[in-house]
Amino acid sequence: MNLYHCFIELKDDAKALAFAQALERWMDRLKAEDAIRGWSLMRRKLNLASDGHGDFMLEVEVDDLGQLDRAFRLAGRHDDEVERLHGQVHAMIGSARFALYRPYPDDERAERMALL
Repeated sequence: MNLYHCFIELKDDAKALAFAQALERWMDRLKAEDAIRGWSLMRRKLNLASDGHGDFMLEVEVDDLGQLDRAFRLAGRHDDEVERLHGQVHAMIGSARFALYRPYPDDERAERMALL
């Protein structure tokens, strides 16, 4: 499993609950298409965060990089429903920072280390 983290700041005129609802519709579509394994949205508490951490943190679980690639391809698909769902979320985001994480040590590295 890999974790795709998005640290998000909304635009000044965006409403947090509207963003959360639009994001849920979009993530549910990705999950229904088997483009992601799961997701969760969290909001910063007590304004406690270092630089680079947004007000919201979206964590998206994918089985492997192939599944992540499917999610990106779905987001770029020329389909009215996909464009509407993705557009509703994207229109509320002022800025976002991204990171991709994996378990460590991963299975492949553990196997190689066992062979040494």
